Amino acid sequence: MTKVIINFKLCKKSYNFAKKNKTMRMKSLSYTAGCMALLSCMACNTPEIDCVSRPATGTANENYVGNREPLQPLHFVKLPVGAVQPGGWVRECLTRQRSGLAGNLNGISAWLQKQNNAWLNANGEGQYGWEEAPYWLKGYANMGYILNDRQVIEESKIWIEGVLHTQRPNGYFGPWIEKNGKPDLWGNMIMLWCLQSYFEYSNDARVIPFMTRYFRWQMALSDDMFLKDYWENSRGGDNLYSVLWLYNLTGDAWLLSLAEKIHRNTADWRQDTRLPNWHNVNIAQCFREPATWWMKSKDSADLNATYNNFWLIRRTFGQAPGGMYGGDENSRLGCIDPRQGVETCGMVEQMSSDEMLLRFTGDPFWADHCEEVAFNSYPAALMPDFKALRYITSPNMALSDAEHHSPGIENDGPMLMMNPFSHRCCQHNHAQGWSYYAEHLWLATPDNGIAAVLFAASSVKAKVANGKEVQITEETNYPFEEQVRFHISTSGEVSFPLYIRIPSWCGNARISINNKMSGRTLPAGSYVRITRKWSNDDRVVINFPMKLKVNQWALNQQSLSVNYGPLTFSLKIDEKYVRKDTEQTADQDAQWQTQADPAKWTSYEIHPGSAWNYGLICDAEHPEKSFQIVKKAWPIDNFPFTTESAPIELRAKGRKIPSWGVDRFGLCAVLPTYPAQTSEPIEPITLIPMGAARLRISAFPPVK
Repeated sequence: MTKVIINFKLCKKSYNFAKKNKTMRMKSLSYTAGCMALLSCMACNTPEIDCVSRPATGTANENYVGNREPLQPLHFVKLPVGAVQPGGWVRECLTRQRSGLAGNLNGISAWLQKQNNAWLNANGEGQYGWEEAPYWLKGYANMGYILNDRQVIEESKIWIEGVLHTQRPNGYFGPWIEKNGKPDLWGNMIMLWCLQSYFEYSNDARVIPFMTRYFRWQMALSDDMFLKDYWENSRGGDNLYSVLWLYNLTGDAWLLSLAEKIHRNTADWRQDTRLPNWHNVNIAQCFREPATWWMKSKDSADLNATYNNFWLIRRTFGQAPGGMYGGDENSRLGCIDPRQGVETCGMVEQMSSDEMLLRFTGDPFWADHCEEVAFNSYPAALMPDFKALRYITSPNMALSDAEHHSPGIENDGPMLMMNPFSHRCCQHNHAQGWSYYAEHLWLATPDNGIAAVLFAASSVKAKVANGKEVQITEETNYPFEEQVRFHISTSGEVSFPLYIRIPSWCGNARISINNKMSGRTLPAGSYVRITRKWSNDDRVVINFPMKLKVNQWALNQQSLSVNYGPLTFSLKIDEKYVRKDTEQTADQDAQWQTQADPAKWTSYEIHPGSAWNYGLICDAEHPEKSFQIVKKAWPIDNFPFTTESAPIELRAKGRKIPSWGVDRFGLCAVLPTYPAQTSEPIEPITLIPMGAARLRISAFPPVK
């Protein structure tokens, strides 16, 4: 197949050369041969299959807004919200989210009551004017746009209209929050993202001049008044992104000067061996700022700084499975064991960063990592019905209760409690996780193509070459299934490139087009690009054979974690859910509306009903000798993230370690010193996907 591609290009080159040279036109054999070969290649419609490290940026997508010059061109362009319709388990997550906490929070949270709310007051006056309302709206509105839920969309519109009417004559909008004599702009940064999604969905012409006037106000603000508070200073990259978003629509050159001003006044995320702070959400959200600025600076040092930030936190605090890092709310030296956790906010912000960086750089690494967090860390942060969540979730977690566990974890309060009224930031912010994930299943490419970058059952409608709309339906239960099937629907023949990401863990992917298997093995960590004239009912099938892999975490007592494809596995622990009083188990800054009924919004502790302190017996070099893969029926309710519904299990062997138990802080104790000592008998144990385990041991002490 590669020869066909090369010959096609040579034929075209010979044809063009001879055509331009009139003297040679009648004499040149290359002209005749070039014409014949070119026509032959065009007529046979042989699909061109090749693999690329990322889509090229030599052209600009004609159908969707990417980066304008002089910005660095994007490797992927986001489709408007609603263009991608998720199915399968992703849609089930969004549906549960809608009927759960996120979909009902406007009737629970005190920060979302409309009476006297500063976000809905024309002068920005009133209560509850900081991050909570825009945090919630960011995920809630997009959830409505994706599910086409009229009730959610109309509720979102109330807040959008309210915000649009808060703009003052000088351009400022929203509540006025002043700290040390300076405006705090953090809440506005989040609301700008809400407005961007709303514009994508509605094309409401008011959004563009609204944002323009606000950024004019920012441009006039002196540097000594701009982005000086802790949160806004750390998170200025979110403001920067919105400025570049507007520039791409308007082309107003002064916005690039504002972009430089924002970058200049944001915390320095370009340090080699340090970070501005060690707050877990700030890191997950702000490590991308240098790469965002790189689109303007085009300085590779800025892009490299984002990669360095990613690995800097993980070299010490990320020595555990699941894709995140153990810092609780703030990472502390010496607290690196997998019993340290991460905020739910940190997980969804990390997923969002990965999705953005995938678009900026095209690097498939960011899609791999987004899946790692989405499949393994994030699902267990919420109850299966999505009606309660906890603040901290850890790779090793033997108990989830309402007790105080500080200083074992960094936070005071009931941070491990599944409570719908608690955990103020995560309570409002968590809904962006699955909403943004669904939006990024498919992306447009600079060459007017379409790319499947994150895999899930879905349907996408997108414009490709010459503005023609096509629909592609994706069928799969990935990551619990190895095969992904694509069905192309089009009103007529249309030529465009279709890109499919090859995950880095899969070294022998195979693809077929209309039941004809390609002879090529597709390299891991790349994209397969299929360029052909597509017809209605064309079908593409790709297989991602999954293998077992054992990772060893040297800095954490040589502990072991087990992967099967993109899934990490945890010990299956019998989870005993103990209902608790929601008011009594809420943390100290929880506030709810007077009509909210705690009896309808239950809180739970989760206690282990079986032993959890097992060491793992395995041959790390030949894991297939140590594990039996058991595949079960797909759950009827389409939700694979519970101990009973998980469709894949691993049968293994382990030995209890009696010295490893719950410590004085009420937490799973730190891993026993390597090599772990035990004289207990060998027992059969079962492992399930980490995302299905709300109590879990994911980093195992190795035992003989």
